[in-house]
Parts: sequence; structure tokens; C-alpha cells
Amino acid sequence: MADIIETRSDLGKPVPIGGEGDSSTREPGRPPDQATIEIIELLFFAYRDFISDPDAILDEIGFGRAHHRVLHFVDRHPGLRVADLLDILKITKQSLARVLKQLVDEGYIAQEAGRMDRRERLLFATSKGRALADRLASPQLERIGNALGAAGPVGLEAVKAFLESAVDVTERERVKNLVVAATSRGDAS
Repeated sequence: MADIIETRSDLGKPVPIGGEGDSSTREPGRPPDQATIEIIELLFFAYRDFISDPDAILDEIGFGRAHHRVLHFVDRHPGLRVADLLDILKITKQSLARVLKQLVDEGYIAQEAGRMDRRERLLFATSKGRALADRLASPQLERIGNALGAAGPVGLEAVKAFLESAVDVTERERVKNLVVAATSRGDAS
């Protein structure tokens, strides 16, 4: 049975739960690195707050986080193939189908047949979709901008290096290229 770690607020220290049978990867008797656990917790809280403003906006129109992710990537990568979107999001066709249908039916995303292969579906944010993508990104841009400002001039490169390193090693180059490609087009959202 895997070791489960709980942080007790009264002590502020991780406490293994489950006793004997610890099969965790750390050395027996060695506590987990406190700084790493703090970063994990900070990531949870940062993500909670990073997504809270868009969640409220999405809730107003009956959408969820899946709609946000789809719209974000379609807006940032006009003409994105459905197959590429599936690969970016690491979801099944079935999972994407419902969300994409809603976004298309409500006029946020348009689909076009591929020029070379008419079976391909290329995705584009409509003006309504771009407006929603901008509205969702606005509080996130402000939050990240404030955080980077507080981190100082070295902070931006350190944060980018940290986040890139947190991406699975088999995906890093592809993710970096995807981010750079959207940014090089001059997109700010």
C-alpha cells in the first residue's frame, strides 16, 4: 500500500498514514523534502486562485473548465486540427465531442474542412469566441503579471524554466514549440 502523507496544521509537518507497508520511493525513515511539499501546496492554491475568476465567468454561461481549455487553445492556434487538439489536451474524442459541439452550436468556435484533406476539421475562434477567450484570460493575465512583478526581473525566466521542467520530459519540446508558435504570431491572450 502506498504511503499517504497528510500535513497536520497543528504541527505543520507531513505525517505518514498507514504505518507498516510503506512502499513510497523515498528512503525509509527519511521525511519528504519540506520545501518540495510547500511548492506542491502552493501550486494547488495558485491553481485554485488562477482558475477562480474564469470559473465564475464560465458559470454565468453554463460552461466549465473543459470549455475554457478548448477555447484557449483554439483561440491561440487558429486552424488547429481536431486531432492536434485531442493530443494537446490528452483527452478522448468522446470527451471533446460534447464540449466542442456546445462551443460550435453557441457560436464560439467555427469548423472548416481541411484544404488538403477535406476529412480534417480545422478549428477557429469566432469573434464571439475571441471575446470570451479575452474575457477569461484578462484576470489570469493580471494575476500572473502581478506575481511576476513581485518575483522581480529574474523571476520570469526562473518561473518559465520551472514550469517547462515540470512538463513530462517526453512532451517538453513539443509543448515549448507550441507555446512559442502561438506567441510568435503576436497573440497576447
